[in-house]
Amino acid sequence: MKKNESSLTSLISAYARAYHSQYDTSLIFDDFIAKDLINEEEFTNISKNMIQGISFFNKEIADRLQHDPEEILKWVTQVQLSPTPLARASYCEKVLHNELMLGAKQYVILGAGLDTFCFRHPELENTLQVFEVDHPATQQFKKCKLKEAKLTIPDFLHYVPMDFTKTFSYQPLINEGFENIKTFFSLLGVSYYITKEENASLITQLFSHVPSGSSIVFDYADETLFTAKGKSNRVEHMVKMAAASGEPMTSCFTYQEMEQMLESAGLLIYEHLTPDDIHDLFFGNRTDDLSAFETIHYIHAVKK
Repeated sequence: MKKNESSLTSLISAYARAYHSQYDTSLIFDDFIAKDLINEEEFTNISKNMIQGISFFNKEIADRLQHDPEEILKWVTQVQLSPTPLARASYCEKVLHNELMLGAKQYVILGAGLDTFCFRHPELENTLQVFEVDHPATQQFKKCKLKEAKLTIPDFLHYVPMDFTKTFSYQPLINEGFENIKTFFSLLGVSYYITKEENASLITQLFSHVPSGSSIVFDYADETLFTAKGKSNRVEHMVKMAAASGEPMTSCFTYQEMEQMLESAGLLIYEHLTPDDIHDLFFGNRTDDLSAFETIHYIHAVKK
């Protein structure tokens, strides 16, 4: 992974959260810090790229809204860009807060990007230790962004540079103070890009150093990933854009395959949300274009 590639991925995800927080009404997930990590030039450039790309996403919308760039931008973000990052973050943090009440003391964010959890929840400083595990280039990019935003890294946040999709090791976590106590993991926006074998190996390794009751939330694509079109062909667009960016999507699972993979790692599925479930939970009463992404499921799995 090149530095600019890792930076761009995390930046666009933060852009989606920042746009939603500032411009949408009835918030699915309010990342009110995200806007501080994107400077004005970056926000403008990403917005322009999204507007200019409207013909790729939907020619009819491009023609109808050709004189209204703000409405084009809203359409692209609400239909293509934002639904999955918003809903999975909202679900993950809801589960995390429940796990905290059940005794979790550590939170490991795998592929954290420009995550802002610790900056939005300073009240947890004395009850939780947070470990962000990500590619070294992405973490360096984030540290620069935090410095620009004049945000001080809190004491309960620990950075662990690691390309965990290739080789996961617990030693760097332990060096940062990680202990064998009840832990909550998040693995969002990762499972699609690594092989089924790599997914299975990573899950097994993650739960090798934590006690029973530790758990994970992650998203995955079902077996229709490479055949489904989705609303305005957005699933097809997602797959094509990933391939064009040099990070092709490689993995999709049936529910049975997912269940077997987790069982082999000593985990049980506590909750499984289908696209319909996700829509009902997070998008049910909306009148805008935000809706749950087809083919994408969420799982909360717990170590037996």
